[in-house]
Amino acid sequence: MSVRNIKVKIAYNGAAYHGFQRQENALSVQNVLEDRLSRLTASEVKINGCSRTDTGVHANEYFFSFLTEHSIPCNNIIRGMNSLLPADIAVLDCEEVPADFHARYSCKGKEYIYKILNRSVRDPFLENLALHYPYELDVDKMNRAGKYIEGTHDFLCFCGALGVKENTVRTVSLCEVKREGDIVILTVRGDGFLYNMVRIIAGTLIYVSEGRISIEDIPKIIESRDRNLAGVTAKPCGLYLNRVFYD
Repeated sequence: MSVRNIKVKIAYNGAAYHGFQRQENALSVQNVLEDRLSRLTASEVKINGCSRTDTGVHANEYFFSFLTEHSIPCNNIIRGMNSLLPADIAVLDCEEVPADFHARYSCKGKEYIYKILNRSVRDPFLENLALHYPYELDVDKMNRAGKYIEGTHDFLCFCGALGVKENTVRTVSLCEVKREGDIVILTVRGDGFLYNMVRIIAGTLIYVSEGRISIEDIPKIIESRDRNLAGVTAKPCGLYLNRVFYD
């Protein structure tokens, strides 16, 4: 029987999970997906995810791929998986793809959003789904500072210690901040991201709003490559993998 390569699009609320990647001693999104796919196909399934996400981080759009000899149609994978998965993970789409497709290595870029509830009183319906920041955010200042982040730079200053690699150069094509009522949304799009990069950008732009970092400081911070000069790492609850780009 021939081996099929299957590409699956999902969304998930990450509040209950220790990130996407498989964990030996904690529950991850990958653990749950592989368990349910193995049940559905009556065979052991290992999946390749498009990205790692941290504990408590969410995804509006996430892709994984896996190999199977099972003849189950893609529509039945969608229906079957959604009947087996918990309510905080949903399969949105599924298709058969060429043998050389890999959810991670075929990816050309990603877009993340960071949601901030910006009002004095927290919203219980956004618990674990947005950062509650009770003081007025200066979105204009944050947005102007974000423009300095766009472009190709060495982003070591926006990298958590656990994720430092030899090559910390990335290209950010969009870094903008908008307000929608009480919600402030940071959108960052690029060809790749370092560990905690978007959360550190969010924390840095909050510092800009507070006046602790000036707009003009951003290029100097990037050039310094010094993590200590950037802002705090914002909590994971506000971060969403929003879009994933393939050819």
